[in-house]
Amino acid sequence: MWEYFRRVWEMHVGRTYGPLSFRFIIQPMVAAGLAIRAGLEDARAGRPAYGWAVFTDPVRRHELLREGGKHLAKLFAAAVVMDTIYQIIVFRWIYPGQALTVATMVAVPSYFLLRGATNRLVRRWYQSRHRSQQSPEQGNFLNDRTD
Repeated sequence: MWEYFRRVWEMHVGRTYGPLSFRFIIQPMVAAGLAIRAGLEDARAGRPAYGWAVFTDPVRRHELLREGGKHLAKLFAAAVVMDTIYQIIVFRWIYPGQALTVATMVAVPSYFLLRGATNRLVRRWYQSRHRSQQSPEQGNFLNDRTD
């Protein structure tokens, strides 16, 4: 049994270098792009940070997880495909459980962290920038879109 865990650990650690190691850079970058875009939308809509809302708002939790799942589905599929290609090249075999584990470890945390952080940073930036410029009759400056 220990031999199995040792082999799995070596396979996971060995993935940080060698062929296709760029996926550990590309996958978080794509997740960051999706998270930043979603965080900007959250800030414009006046919603709380995504991760915080998922854990503290039981009424909207299902809706929020479904929305986040839609954003992550494409990234997750690409991450699994990239890891499967890596496994074929390096191990000459496919380990589906490891592909799912790596895709989850690389894509999900960066999405959750960056979406909420982007929302909070943008809201604070807008508030500090527009606090002195906003008059009461102008409305919510986060919803004033010019795109």
